[in-house]
Amino acid sequence: MTSLPTAPVEKVIVTYKSKTSEATSNTAAKTDATAKAAETGESLSFERRLAGGAALVDLGGKASKKDLGEVLDAFRADPSVASVEPDIRAYAMAVTPNDTEYTKQWDLFEATGGMNVPGAWDKTTGSGVTVAVVDTGYAAHTDLAANVISGYDFISTAADARDGNGRDSDAKDEGDWNATDGECGTGSKAGNSSWHGTHVAGTIAATAGNSKGVAGIAYSAKIQPVRVLGKCGGSSADIADAITWASGGTVPGVPANPNPAKVINMSLGGASATCPSVYQNAINGAVSRGTTVVVAAGNSNANASGFTPANCANIINVASTSREGNRSFYSNYGSIVDVAAPGGETRRATDTPGTVTTPENGILSTLNSGATTQSTENYKPYQGTSMAAPHIAGLAALLKSAKSTLTPAEIEAAIKSNARPLPGTCTGGCGTGIADAAKTVNAVTGTTGGTTFSNTTDVTIADNSTVSSSIAVTGRTGNAPAALKVDVDIKHTWRGDLVIDLIAPDGTVRNLKASSSSDSADNVLATYTVDASSEVANGTWKLQVRDVASGDTGYIDAWSLTF
Repeated sequence: MTSLPTAPVEKVIVTYKSKTSEATSNTAAKTDATAKAAETGESLSFERRLAGGAALVDLGGKASKKDLGEVLDAFRADPSVASVEPDIRAYAMAVTPNDTEYTKQWDLFEATGGMNVPGAWDKTTGSGVTVAVVDTGYAAHTDLAANVISGYDFISTAADARDGNGRDSDAKDEGDWNATDGECGTGSKAGNSSWHGTHVAGTIAATAGNSKGVAGIAYSAKIQPVRVLGKCGGSSADIADAITWASGGTVPGVPANPNPAKVINMSLGGASATCPSVYQNAINGAVSRGTTVVVAAGNSNANASGFTPANCANIINVASTSREGNRSFYSNYGSIVDVAAPGGETRRATDTPGTVTTPENGILSTLNSGATTQSTENYKPYQGTSMAAPHIAGLAALLKSAKSTLTPAEIEAAIKSNARPLPGTCTGGCGTGIADAAKTVNAVTGTTGGTTFSNTTDVTIADNSTVSSSIAVTGRTGNAPAALKVDVDIKHTWRGDLVIDLIAPDGTVRNLKASSSSDSADNVLATYTVDASSEVANGTWKLQVRDVASGDTGYIDAWSLTF
């Protein structure tokens, strides 16, 4: 946090000397507070005894600096008092990062299609965990450099590696461009270098809070680039060895990994009806060493069972979702998919393949501008299950950092069981839903998530109407939290018709969702996080829903507030 709010002091903490009556007697402490009130002209009252024996004294409201100073001076002048200090406020250190492109990272924070990542950052940011990115290698980037550790180049064929030799300790991305059509087999197309591994790495662990670029999901984790993809892709033999090495296993002729990874991300795949044994054996070995293996489901709009290593056992298989919370048009699907995560759509399904028509709906991350070999660093939005998988790898790193004893099976189970239903549609199967980072971290750390107030009474939403549903909040003290959770369940065809607002007890309106003429999906199933710290918690809160177009209707099914 770069700056803290200035909160007025409402109480002071008084520690009396051990042999005084006020040190042990609440009656004596009350009497002393009354005496100090008469002396200073303030409304002082003894509130309670703290665990360490000190007395908590209420100032009777928000004291000015002058009034607070007079109270502190009065207690300090008392020979019975050992010390007195203000009861100051503390704040969670996870706040909106100051990274310049963070506002474009809808995949982290938007209620509809995002993964609720900021809500996890006050508990874990991935410190102490290494994530191996088994991919194209690393293109130097200042928004990643602080989190990148030494890796390895496992491409065994010099021509494919483009570095003049075979395997070596330099995981630099030398480019995966193809000069001509057919160069990599029948049907292959010419194309520029993708810098794919660097994009994946940025989603996982780009530096946060550096006033630059983007923020990674596990921005305190370390990235270990493990190069397996070069010219014309990579071989299963090289990839299997890379999995083994990255997880701390032994590979003949290769030095031991000094920093074994606890998470492996593989945003790669090929067509195969079964999982090759060379993959499965390597994956099983990695998992036995305590490494969670995350794999992209594939981008063929087909059943993931026909692609590998997505069809291997002992992995987390990840499908992709769009900004609207639907299965991305290209994403593979099926019963073997474990969970979904934002992978974006830089174009609509009906747009010309290869074009970028909706860059704002893609996944923005670190990249390089070179067409073939490395040039200057930059940022670009990509789409793909390759972008969805690192969201889950980043979440796995958060979980492992928060609770180091978690096994790969426990990490997978936690992610799957705490996912939320897709607010949009998924034909074919997207696992248990979109992963929820904050909910999953809270689950493994035992955080209860606060007190919840709900209203489950249905409220009809007619065409071009405005309706509301109320919740009476009682029994709270002070103001609402800076991360008030608003869970909304609205059944309504063409949800783009709806504008949704939260109305505080004093009438302050906070917009949760705007209308959109292009959002034709059904229903709003979302959790919104609202900074309501300026509002008194107790009172009547309202969810207001406006239908701004004709032709579709529905109802508020339920909603809740979690303090």
